Amino acid sequence: MDYKPTESRVELNKRKKQHHPWKWFFIILALVVAGVGIYGFSIYNKTRNAINKTYDPSNAVTQDNFNGKNSFNILLMGTDTGAFGRHEKRGNSDTMILATVNPKKNKITLMSIPRDTMAQMIGTDSFQVQKINAAYNIGGARMAMRTTSKVLNVPIKYYMVMNMGGMQKIVDGVGGVDVKVPLTFSYGGYTFTKGKTMHLNGSQALAYSRMRYDDPQGDYGRQMRQRQVIMSILKHAFSLKTIQNLDSVLDSTSNSVRTNLTFDSMVAIAKNYRHCTDNMKSDYLHGAGAMIGGASYQVMSDKELQRVSNIVRKEMGLGDVDLDNNETYQNSKNPDFNWSSGDPNQIYYIYKLDSDSLWEGDDD
Repeated sequence: MDYKPTESRVELNKRKKQHHPWKWFFIILALVVAGVGIYGFSIYNKTRNAINKTYDPSNAVTQDNFNGKNSFNILLMGTDTGAFGRHEKRGNSDTMILATVNPKKNKITLMSIPRDTMAQMIGTDSFQVQKINAAYNIGGARMAMRTTSKVLNVPIKYYMVMNMGGMQKIVDGVGGVDVKVPLTFSYGGYTFTKGKTMHLNGSQALAYSRMRYDDPQGDYGRQMRQRQVIMSILKHAFSLKTIQNLDSVLDSTSNSVRTNLTFDSMVAIAKNYRHCTDNMKSDYLHGAGAMIGGASYQVMSDKELQRVSNIVRKEMGLGDVDLDNNETYQNSKNPDFNWSSGDPNQIYYIYKLDSDSLWEGDDD
């Protein structure tokens, strides 16, 4: 198998950092609640105007009524643009989290999807396999939603994407965040000391949330630190400091976030689902390292894909359905792959659909 992987599939390495999109979603909901119910008409109008600027009409869908009775999914993505000199129009969605909001349990499940997950791109003109984070770069939010939906066999109607550039301003706007540091490490010019409670500004919070390679728990440790930051942001979102900096916070939001949720939908979610934020559970699609066409991937076993699909479908009030997609098909064509070896250099082959022929790259 000697095809050359495209840049979007191989240029993801240690210098690419991880970020945390769900912060934006709940910060925005907090601001909506603040504007609607706490700080009055003037701030409500400011909030509405800022949120309206985030709306993406090109991915418009018929909005649900968000009456607090029905579950819904939203794909949260963070892009590698807007910071550190990156000025790409879209970029890869190097963080992807499927948030499932279940009002019957007052619960939100945050299912992280590794950026290197092998996936068929849904919506391309011809058969194409890439890392799942390339879907947004190739075909925008629509392809990212369709691809993720196909991998897990779950309905995805809504999305929210944000770039890294505005994150620091949001944290600074709410007056910083407080975290208890779980391990000692240095990153981005800052040092964090185990066991110490630290108050972080935007730049420090970004560094604290992004490091993963020096964490013995890897992505799991990174996610735990990200959860610390989000909960602190929510705590401070209603503070006097936030009101003093509201214009800056809203400006950062309007310039850094895009979504196909309307302002009215966000108001309804903030009103009818806000208690779900009191019970947030996180999980992770666990993969095995593999080499595909000379590039490092995460491939998911049938068992793991089914596990995650069942979890999300259950939270949506849907029954279990056996997965049958490109990912399970490719697994069937690699019967000798050792899922428990821990060897990230195992070769995993991609086959053309319904064929014993290897896929050599983009089909003409």
